[in-house]
Amino acid sequence: MMPYSSRDTPSEEPEEPGGGTVEKAAAVQEPLPEPFDPIETPRLCIRCVRSTDADRIAGLITSEISRWLANWPNPFTPEMARERIAAFRALAFAGQALPCVVVIRNTSEIVGWIDVFRLTEEPARGALSFWLGELYQGQGFMNEAAAAVVPAAFAFLDLDSIHAGAQPDNQGSLSVISALGMHFIGESAVFAPARDRDEICVFYECARPMATGSRSGNGAERKQKR
Repeated sequence: MMPYSSRDTPSEEPEEPGGGTVEKAAAVQEPLPEPFDPIETPRLCIRCVRSTDADRIAGLITSEISRWLANWPNPFTPEMARERIAAFRALAFAGQALPCVVVIRNTSEIVGWIDVFRLTEEPARGALSFWLGELYQGQGFMNEAAAAVVPAAFAFLDLDSIHAGAQPDNQGSLSVISALGMHFIGESAVFAPARDRDEICVFYECARPMATGSRSGNGAERKQKR
């Protein structure tokens, strides 16, 4: 679980269309467009976060999870989750972020969150952030998810490097970062709005593999306009 968390830009969700009967609206309703394709691993489906995920995401943010995260306070309400999801989906459609929920394939349970977003001040660099619900830790789910998301983010966002940070005693997150092959680049104080204070974090980074192409088909492929 990463204290160097992703941005939380407010965004308004689109209004529902008015008029017509419920039956008529249901008849013409189409699936929401998605900014990228899901990423599948042996146990997981890692897909773009949706507004319908808000209640589940809010329920997974316990005090034990929040204590490691800079921008995910506890309590984290469904309304807060909907606002964050709307903001991240807007970034995804703009090609600025890869925001995903981690879903167990054989149960369809959402068990965590992982995202990479482009740094505004350094457009060729991305920041990785993730967390996993308490009941699902210790089973290798985030190692599996991160190993799939990082190469997909290099391609989808066309980045040169991705970094991640964690508090020095957050051994779970540091283990995931180590498994990604990231190298240490330093430590610094990071302001954590969730606790309204600065916290020391250690940071690691990996460069884009030479074989990773732009907009590759390794999952998270950008949807084409039609």
